[in-house]
Amino acid sequence: MTDLTANNTFVIAGIVFVTIAVIGQSKLGFIEINPGCFGRLLALFIGILSLLYAVGLLNFSVANLDSLRTYLLELIQQSLSSINELLQGS
Repeated sequence: MTDLTANNTFVIAGIVFVTIAVIGQSKLGFIEINPGCFGRLLALFIGILSLLYAVGLLNFSVANLDSLRTYLLELIQQSLSSINELLQGS
């Protein structure tokens, strides 16, 4: 169960960092994100490394492609529900 929690954490962090790198300057509620050029490159680097690490954790815990597909679908559903909870709570 710890592998799933760690994997979820790295997937969510990777998506957040890649989003910051792609969007750049944006405003989230009362927080303004303006990373600049170096910050965007750093966010992209951290995001890609985080996603690759999550995929590495996934490869050790999943045996075949069918279970990989179902695991990824469950992971996406869990991530979407937690993101919706966070957005509705604000």
